[in-house]
Amino acid sequence: MANTSLFANLKFLLPRADARNEEGARAYPFTPKHALAQLAATGCFNGTFYAQAEDQLATLLALVDQVDDNVFLAKLAIYSRERAFMKDMPAALLLVLSKRDRALFRAAFERVVDNGRVLRTLFQMIRSGRFGRKSLSYALQRAFQRWLNQAAAGQLLGASIGNDPSLRDVLRLARPTPKDNARRALFGWLTDRPVEKWAPATAADLPLEVQALDAYRKAATAAEQVVILTGSHFRWDLLADAARDAFVWKAIARQMGPQALRMNLNTLLRHGVLEDAETVDYVAARIADAEEIRGSRQFPYQYLAAYLNAGAALPQPIRTALVAAAELACGNVPALPGPVVIGLDVSGSMQSPVTGRRGRGATSKVRCVDVAALFAAAILRRNPDSLVVPFDDRVHHVDADARESILDLAARLARFGGGGTNCALPLVEANGACRNRAFAGCVLVSDQESWIGTGRHGSTAVMKAWQEFVKNQVRLQRSELTSAKLAGAKLVCLDLQPYTTTQAPDRSDILNIGGFSDAVFSVVASFLGADAGRFVGEVEATEL
Repeated sequence: MANTSLFANLKFLLPRADARNEEGARAYPFTPKHALAQLAATGCFNGTFYAQAEDQLATLLALVDQVDDNVFLAKLAIYSRERAFMKDMPAALLLVLSKRDRALFRAAFERVVDNGRVLRTLFQMIRSGRFGRKSLSYALQRAFQRWLNQAAAGQLLGASIGNDPSLRDVLRLARPTPKDNARRALFGWLTDRPVEKWAPATAADLPLEVQALDAYRKAATAAEQVVILTGSHFRWDLLADAARDAFVWKAIARQMGPQALRMNLNTLLRHGVLEDAETVDYVAARIADAEEIRGSRQFPYQYLAAYLNAGAALPQPIRTALVAAAELACGNVPALPGPVVIGLDVSGSMQSPVTGRRGRGATSKVRCVDVAALFAAAILRRNPDSLVVPFDDRVHHVDADARESILDLAARLARFGGGGTNCALPLVEANGACRNRAFAGCVLVSDQESWIGTGRHGSTAVMKAWQEFVKNQVRLQRSELTSAKLAGAKLVCLDLQPYTTTQAPDRSDILNIGGFSDAVFSVVASFLGADAGRFVGEVEATEL
């Protein structure tokens, strides 16, 4: 009899995992384009559980050398900014593109550098010399000059917030030629040059909003500041340092958008802003405004962060507004073609900050497990017959009620775990205790750093369990145990961290996607339905 292992039917063989993940366990490598997309959708150039910031930069530079497709780089930079809501990665990709294709660089620049913070981030990367040079090339200088001359006065005022680098540094190196006296005076004011150096412009040439801001900062009384704020609108962080009392802070609160209000609730508490019912109702209404939430490009998990970090004295109407806002932010989570197994990784590595370690005082309190739990809760809300399986090196059984608020359920799910990682366990649970339930597939939310369990023929434990899952679902469809008529089962591996391997390789029934914005929901839904699109395909569909 011939060797059955060597001459087995190929359709029953599992693909061999010929890479190693960050834990040193078997894994499947992404293609260079996919790995770059994964990095662009999740990387923040900060230390993660398994890698340092230097490692992310080295990985990025190595991958762009392997991707000889400038159109893809341009589209990825735009996708990273507009769909994944990242800041540092799109700036880095833009800088790489500036050396490879000026036309594509210019087209992408207009979309990526959409505010002063991204402009200063790009400038900081150039000045660091980590991308080959510390000075502005001709293409970069021209792009900076266009932005500085075309930006509205409010955009330039916003760009002036922060140092290292400051907007003053940017202006001095970019050396834009002012297009008129108003811009000449504004550049002089922003760089703190004496008025006599602005000639032929004078202080009277400053835009009215800049004149008002200057008057606010120089006002002798709180009453004068409130009068100025009543007739003007500024970013709140241009006003905070000069605010004289709680009445001024109440006026500042009226200047804040929903995102600023959400991020500064404890600050407003400290300054006595939330001591009267009228202001509380105003703040609550702004935070939960549906139109503003959908247009603000906020991560759904940021509402969870505000909810978890809010001070004990935060008024109940604002807490209720945060819950409502989270529901709205996850409102575009689509109904899937059927119930799914939701594998929620609660292992030790998932306890690390989702945006990486930034140093004392700057690191986000939101962990990977918090984001994963929010995704799980959001999917369950729209697909209530699904099964949520929290896991680390064992399954944690939980009564997950789809009617519970997304924030409360996410907070409850995130309290589990902390052990090792076995990403196969949700599938093992479905194949065992739930083997008579029909599912459209499995959504595995993790950092994909599984190291417990083994597969067959050099595969991973996830692929072994997935093969059994597919066989069992085929059995159910053929039997009388279920009346559900679902398409072939599909596996989605949603990765929250910037690593370059997975536990299940892309193929017709498996999708790998990275990121923690709500943009991933539509990709997941399309894949589980009739569309077999891929993460790279989603990036390539971006219009230039």
